[in-house]
Amino acid sequence: MAERGLEKADIGALSPEQQEKLRQFKIKTRIANEMYLRAHPEVEMLLDDFLRDVFVKRPTDIREFAADHFSDPELPRKIQLKLEKKASVKI
Repeated sequence: MAERGLEKADIGALSPEQQEKLRQFKIKTRIANEMYLRAHPEVEMLLDDFLRDVFVKRPTDIREFAADHFSDPELPRKIQLKLEKKASVKI
């Protein structure tokens, strides 16, 4: 049985036209994602904050830790304060 996700890419599975359409789709998706992240700096702040806590606290149950972290009623206020602090440093 082949391991999932580890199969080699079948280059011949797509026609050249399909390959080009896929390439263009990937480019457009990446640009759209970048534009979204630039418009929403809180996403980067949320992820940075979460990952920092994970590496510092090294929880044994990451799912429970993530649920607790992202359901913290103070999280929006904490992120807003960090965004404001970051913005004031840039000025």
